[in-house]
Amino acid sequence: MWACVAFVLLWIRSAGCTEKANMSKRIEYTAADFYERLLSGKMMFLYFEQQVSPTISLFLVELEKSAEALQDYGVLVGKVSCQKEPIQTYCTEAKQQHTAFLFRGGREFTSFSLDTVFDVNSIVAEVLFAILGDEVRYVHTDADLLAMEKAAKGKKDIVLSYVRSLGTEEHRALMETAYVYGSKYQFILITGGPVLKQLRVNESPQLSRVWFLHCRVHSTSMTPVTPVTSERCPLTQMRKALSTLNLHTFLQLLEAPLVSEVYVDPSSVPPPQSPYQLTPQVFLFSHPATEHLDLDTATALAWRLRGLAMLLLVHRQSPAVKTPEKYNAAYRLPEKSIEVKYLTVHSLDDVLELFTKQEEEDEEEDHVDEEEDSHLGELDDEVAAAVHKNRAHFQDMDSVTQLTSDNFHAEVAQSSLTVALFYLKWDAVSMDFLSSFIEVAERLEDSQVDDVRMCVVDCGEWTDLCAAQPGSAVPFRPIAAFPSVLLIRPQQSAQHYRGMLTGEALHRFIMLSRMASPVLLSTEEEVTSFLQEAPHPDLATYRPDRILGLIRTASQPGLSVFTEAAKSLRGEVLTGLLTDGLVEKWAAEYAADPPAVLLFPSWRKPTARPSLLPVDSSSKELLANIYSALLPPVPELTVENLPSLLSLGKALLLLFVGEEEDEIGQRHNQALVDEMAAVVEQGGVRMERYLACWIHLGRTPAGMSVLGSYLGSMPPLPALVVAHLPTGDEVYQYPANTPVLASSVLHWLQRVEDGMEPPAGVLGGDSWPPASEFYDFLKIMDTQEAEPSPTDGEEAEAEEVNVEEHLVTKKRPDDHLDMNTKFHSEL
Repeated sequence: MWACVAFVLLWIRSAGCTEKANMSKRIEYTAADFYERLLSGKMMFLYFEQQVSPTISLFLVELEKSAEALQDYGVLVGKVSCQKEPIQTYCTEAKQQHTAFLFRGGREFTSFSLDTVFDVNSIVAEVLFAILGDEVRYVHTDADLLAMEKAAKGKKDIVLSYVRSLGTEEHRALMETAYVYGSKYQFILITGGPVLKQLRVNESPQLSRVWFLHCRVHSTSMTPVTPVTSERCPLTQMRKALSTLNLHTFLQLLEAPLVSEVYVDPSSVPPPQSPYQLTPQVFLFSHPATEHLDLDTATALAWRLRGLAMLLLVHRQSPAVKTPEKYNAAYRLPEKSIEVKYLTVHSLDDVLELFTKQEEEDEEEDHVDEEEDSHLGELDDEVAAAVHKNRAHFQDMDSVTQLTSDNFHAEVAQSSLTVALFYLKWDAVSMDFLSSFIEVAERLEDSQVDDVRMCVVDCGEWTDLCAAQPGSAVPFRPIAAFPSVLLIRPQQSAQHYRGMLTGEALHRFIMLSRMASPVLLSTEEEVTSFLQEAPHPDLATYRPDRILGLIRTASQPGLSVFTEAAKSLRGEVLTGLLTDGLVEKWAAEYAADPPAVLLFPSWRKPTARPSLLPVDSSSKELLANIYSALLPPVPELTVENLPSLLSLGKALLLLFVGEEEDEIGQRHNQALVDEMAAVVEQGGVRMERYLACWIHLGRTPAGMSVLGSYLGSMPPLPALVVAHLPTGDEVYQYPANTPVLASSVLHWLQRVEDGMEPPAGVLGGDSWPPASEFYDFLKIMDTQEAEPSPTDGEEAEAEEVNVEEHLVTKKRPDDHLDMNTKFHSEL
């Protein structure tokens, strides 16, 4: 008997191994198979195996799983062993071992990093996403969504889906549904951002969501679930979890009649058939005298129940309706019972509550489950969490050149200006900025800017290039911060980009960097063009600061100082150098004694006289004077210029003004800024220790958080404070509801300096503690080094320690925040 059992077990085991071997054999293609299927034009998702690592082994397992799933969509899945039969195009470069390829119509259609196709769900989702093309669009902003709604009006309805991350099971469910319904509906995918705010959804929702936008038939009789403007399509939200079955049922339900009319008792109406078998039924009763009003009421309720339940209007005029008059509604929940329950309701909200209340309870349970599952993730580093969330967001790198240790010098030598981004794939800021960097590259390409080469360096892969030591062949020091952008020119040291990590700021910096610094100007026409014309049509709306250097001769002292300062300002300021007779003409006109510098700040009117600076003994001093002279008397503080303003080391006299609602409000805010300028002018020398500036809370909403953290609450606007004093961390507030007048402000500042004003708050320290004690690795290391090695007895005692006493529960910083202390963080 046991022999028989053993035989059966061995047979089952061998059958399983045979099946696995057959699967592996089925997805492994020879070179001949590859070319044969390529010529046939079939869609193929292939991986060219070079070396097998643990990561690659896991991917191959998922690749086998996806073969059967993608077969249903006409996609062949396979791998080609480069060691057995090398294919020249795909088996030669080392980086291709981290890439899978999709072939369509006899050519390579697209490629995927293995980081984006890491399991069967991501493989199916990403491949279908690539195949569907126009059927599934990805939008970033509400303006993009609005444009697609306008294009779809009268033509197609839209299925709008939010998924937490690409490559997930929800993403796969959406793509599989889009494959079936793509010709009927326009599918749109979002992963967060402004579109969610427009839909009034929390910025970081825990659950994926789906909305159906009724764009094909836009009637004024529609009563949508969510109020929308006339240019927006009415929408219906799917209230169940995003899965292939739920989404299919939801779409089928929206195709059902909005209101069905019946002439029998609800109990005689059969339960809904497939595919609506799990859909509740709601019955409203109609009377002959109010038939039209009852139909309108039923239609209004049907829109509110759209996608959640089917509504039927029961006509009491039929003799077959025997339901007592005291009942005016009924419902059936087929998933629990086929019994019909009758009730008397006083408003439509009573009916709606029957279904939405249960739905909210189910959603709350799902939310609690997710919070329990993600409890450990809350303790994790925020950057790591962001990387995990966006792990499937990979960019199209066709517009940029990928630099390596092997091709660096050859690629850089081909262009007069190379802009290189050094990044890490696992760094969230790097990956976010990489998207903006690629957008800038595409923008330059569209503008036919051919003298700039946009390149990227993956420092996780090319560590020798990023960590090159001084004295090596590369023109830069080791990269110590990520992301970093360098501007590289042949035979010159690299220039660091230190501006904002946004596409607009980088694009502006690159366009200004294309011009020589300084530009040699030898005629009046060249000077006029330099001072008045935009550096490039793409910068037509941007007015950069401009500087003119007055140097009589090449041998005159100051030329090297000005030239060095001009090189440091390249990309930020346009610098020109006057030569020959122009120097004397401009020096006489502005009473300048060359060598000197004329400054034309962007905030002044073009017709205003320039500022005059002497050329100092060093470029460092000249740069400091230039930066100071380019500042307006009362600069507007923004996120972009905050670092440069704080670097001046002055106390901030900071005015907060609200957003204007009309022209009167604009004039009022301008009067306040003018009064601050009067403070600077009347204060004279004593105001040199302060930087008078202002924040417009409409253009810089972050200022509200700053003001609230300064004072512990939001005061009435306008609000004037002094912070970042060299003498201490106190914050002082100008008396609220007191007119901001120059004389009054100067008197108040004197009282602050004399110690006669009480502080309104205290600056917080610059400490950046770990998210929890759990992550205080330095403290743990210090403790371990300080403690002597335990003896055998101590080890025995240590084993008896109650582990629960050492578990750390993460507490948010505001759990114990006492607002009366008015501590706050730095700007």
